Amino acid sequence: MEIIPGRGAGPVMIGDHRSRVEERIGPPRDPLDRTPFVYATTPPLVITYAPDDTVELVEVGHSGEGGEAEASYEGIGLTHRLIDDVVAELHARGLTSTPCDIGHDFHAGFSVWSMRVLEAREVDPTAGADDPRCVVEGVSVAPYDYLVRPDDA
Repeated sequence: MEIIPGRGAGPVMIGDHRSRVEERIGPPRDPLDRTPFVYATTPPLVITYAPDDTVELVEVGHSGEGGEAEASYEGIGLTHRLIDDVVAELHARGLTSTPCDIGHDFHAGFSVWSMRVLEAREVDPTAGADDPRCVVEGVSVAPYDYLVRPDDA
């Protein structure tokens, strides 16, 4: 699924109304009225809605299937790859980023991140069980200022 930095991913764009999103991709997995909502798409989409029911954040999870079942940007596979490789390829294309506690926030309007659920050996068969490298498990798409804003806590 191709991301559009700062705008969205696949069939979901920032500012879309929830009713339109669900016309395109169906209802969320969990019918309870809470956010973020997880949708049964491939790859999985996690959408955060603003109080007016418009999309404010689109997240694309990894599918583990490779190819079009993963998030990508201009031919660069983003999810289910080693984060250092992804960041290096994006930087080589001229994109800039700032590191964050779980990955990198790109000024173009997206983040690549890892919650350290996947292990390096799941994407690199030569990696040992104690390999500390992180795997990109998801991509968050929103304007850069949204991605790096301080918590409202």
